[in-house]
Amino acid sequence: MLVNYINHNGKLTVDSKAILPADNRAFRYGDGLFETMLWTKGRIRLLDYHVERLQAGMKTLQLEGRSRFAPSDIQQMCTVLLAKNEWLDRDCRLRLQVYRSGSGLYSPVSNRAEFVLQASPVDHTDHFPPQPAGGLSSPNTGTPAQSNGLIVDLYTEQFKPFSGLSGLKSINGLLFVLAGLYRKQQGLDEVILLNQEGHLCESLSSNIFVSYQQQLYTPALGEGCVAGTMRRAILELAKKEGIGITEAKIDPQILEEADEVFLTNAIQGVQWVMGYRQKRYFNHWSKQFQKLITRL
Repeated sequence: MLVNYINHNGKLTVDSKAILPADNRAFRYGDGLFETMLWTKGRIRLLDYHVERLQAGMKTLQLEGRSRFAPSDIQQMCTVLLAKNEWLDRDCRLRLQVYRSGSGLYSPVSNRAEFVLQASPVDHTDHFPPQPAGGLSSPNTGTPAQSNGLIVDLYTEQFKPFSGLSGLKSINGLLFVLAGLYRKQQGLDEVILLNQEGHLCESLSSNIFVSYQQQLYTPALGEGCVAGTMRRAILELAKKEGIGITEAKIDPQILEEADEVFLTNAIQGVQWVMGYRQKRYFNHWSKQFQKLITRL
């Protein structure tokens, strides 16, 4: 039987062992944060961005112990865990979950942070999923499109509220669970979430970029989207390359008229959206940014 290990508060243990009590605050209240990171070529991609976001979130939630999560500490913890699982030479997804320890009801009795670090191998890190939703044609040639484009639609059964907590990688994920169920039921590759005002927000697991009339747009952080690490990297790379990207309020109607749509996240990098309903897109910018992120 294959045994995998996790790191719970600095101690390696098998992942099948129970580690959380019934009154755990992460379990009871979703009182915590998480980071999903990519281990590739012996390091964590965008590690500094992940650490900055995690520590900013811990400060917002008044969690103590931010000094335990310096970049060098996280790199070392991940290295030890992957070595234990014999995955050091593989591309892996790393999930670091930080939560408030202790008991209490809505008012905590402690602000001390505890954590769980998990790892799992990733089979596809070429920035695209292996298969599309269907055999559709590319918009410019009419020939079969790349087999790695995504088919998406809007998720409108629930909306994401925006507040000072919207940009956090919170472990409270009910909205995303419901959106994920809808995605599966509709046979889609991904769904696009709207905020409480009906503007584009993000996808189930990524930030969204739209090319419209030769200009690139992405929802502003004030629109409720998660402050994605790859989103940040794309904005910084674009600035260095002289590529203009406007952070804005975006009406979902733009998806009917856009030239291109792509998604970004820490694990898959840049993903080209091939189709939205009856609309088909080009993939010029997604290819450009796929090349640029190889520098990261």
